[in-house]
Amino acid sequence: MTAAQDRSLDGLRLKLAPEIALSAVFDGWGDEALEAAAAAEGVDPALARLAFPGGAMDMIAAWVESVDARMAEHFSDGSLESMKIRERIRALVWFRLESITGMEEAFSRALAIQAMPQNAARALQMGWSSADRMWRLAGDTATDYNHYTKRAILASIYAATLAVFVNDESEGKAETAAFLDRRIDGVMKFEKAKAQLLGGDREHFDLARFLGRLRYGYK
Repeated sequence: MTAAQDRSLDGLRLKLAPEIALSAVFDGWGDEALEAAAAAEGVDPALARLAFPGGAMDMIAAWVESVDARMAEHFSDGSLESMKIRERIRALVWFRLESITGMEEAFSRALAIQAMPQNAARALQMGWSSADRMWRLAGDTATDYNHYTKRAILASIYAATLAVFVNDESEGKAETAAFLDRRIDGVMKFEKAKAQLLGGDREHFDLARFLGRLRYGYK
């Protein structure tokens, strides 16, 4: 396959991904959803299958990438610049959640596929990539250890919030919003305390312990 053909298939994947996700609500992440999406977009089913050689995980990855792309486009107007960092991160995470509202069933099915042992490494990479995109849009320029800890922490927050979101039946996803705010507040408080206690001695920061605290929550 030539580079031009590969780029063409990349574009096709992004084009079909939202339609596949809509169909996955009812049909799951398989051939039926792929064929329905191809029909909706007027694409040859054989070409559509060629665009997703990895099956369900390729479809899910393309869906995540399409959300990434919509997020970048939405915030390209510079609206984040007037916000504080915590507000930027919240806005970015909430945009992603709103982007999949109504497709909770498709997302639940995607989670089950990603949780399979053979897909775990790729699922982790996808979460890291989305966290990286959010931080970059938020204006992060860190290149030291903070580059990695920020992304690991945000990926953890995002994954935990998604788990709440998918089962949240409250009006306007109020429970999810409250959960997200508590997690962000916890990070801000911890970072402030860490800075006061450790000063510039960053080597004592235990990322594993911190992520454990995120998992069990802050009071």
